[in-house]
Amino acid sequence: MPEPLDSALAEVRSMLLDPALTRAVAAGRRRGQRPSVVRAELRPVALKAGPRLQIATSDGARPYTRNVAPGPEADDAVEALLAEPFGNWHVETVDRTLQLRVTRSGEAQVHRTTAARPAVAPAAHDRAKAYLLDPGDPIFTEIGGSAAKRRQVDAFLRALAATLPVDPAGALTRPLRVVDLGCGNAYLTFAAYRYLSQLGLDVELVGVDVREDQRHRNTALAERLGWAHRVRFVAGTIADADVEPAPDLVLALHACDTATDEALARAVRWGARWVLAAPCCHHDIAAQLRARAAPRPYDLLTRQGILRERFADVLTDALRAALLRLHGYRAEVVEFVDSAHTPRNLLIRARRTDAAPTDEQRTEYRELIAEWDITPRLEILLRPSEPDR
Repeated sequence: MPEPLDSALAEVRSMLLDPALTRAVAAGRRRGQRPSVVRAELRPVALKAGPRLQIATSDGARPYTRNVAPGPEADDAVEALLAEPFGNWHVETVDRTLQLRVTRSGEAQVHRTTAARPAVAPAAHDRAKAYLLDPGDPIFTEIGGSAAKRRQVDAFLRALAATLPVDPAGALTRPLRVVDLGCGNAYLTFAAYRYLSQLGLDVELVGVDVREDQRHRNTALAERLGWAHRVRFVAGTIADADVEPAPDLVLALHACDTATDEALARAVRWGARWVLAAPCCHHDIAAQLRARAAPRPYDLLTRQGILRERFADVLTDALRAALLRLHGYRAEVVEFVDSAHTPRNLLIRARRTDAAPTDEQRTEYRELIAEWDITPRLEILLRPSEPDR
């Protein structure tokens, strides 16, 4: 039942300033209004100078983080954020969770849950280690996965949270269609569905893997979790699997070598709005570099095998990002998880803008591949052909 917005925001304020706060996110916008930032995330951190409230905001292009001291400084910062016309608030403390959505009429729809408070409250540095999807979430009992895999999945979800529109429910007029290409055991598939559905989104998710036995296994898991009506699996290659209708969001976690190129090409041909792909091994460009002499004076970059392989990794992902830009996407390559958890820790994150490429972008791409006498697999896959299914 709708509640007065002022009283709901007062409750949010109380939770944000509560020492038991673990995490809070403000997102979206109210009808006819626009906040000065597109997203704000708050969490407690323990610094040498003492406890602080960390506030990370984004203007849609880059993040800005500041740490404010408890007391008047934190009070003022919280008041300023509550004055912004955000459409959604999600606030978690040690023992409570509150989800607030501002309706079209300006009222508050609030969902509250409580949990038993532990006998000993966690230390500040423990609270700062909050997960988007708790590693103890009951779904992991079903889907399994090592602690390292869960950390990778959580890091991927953070990148996903930073990629989607801050108010996905308001920005999407139909279900959010997601495909996970090369899903394997579907750790990311199920975790992504869990996370997105917890945001209140209407999600339809398809996992694609070449193995038929994986399809059977993952389908059985979806049925046990009660998600079979929303999460389904198909057997097929990334390039050819029948996925209808075309997805809004394409995920690919550690698709090996040119399988990442196939995932990116499929996403482009679908016209997907968002793409997140974490490449795995890079063999294609490395093989091309081995087959020919490096242009002078760059032979020192490729003379040693280990340096050639690492340079090939960098060159491959740089060219992938460049090709996405040439096809109407804003693309960036970022680190999505610490290298201690996996050496394959880069993420290609792209959002479709439909912006026409500039002459400079075309020229710098052509000059780079001509200089090294290479042909990226993604370029071949993106050459004009019949429309994708």
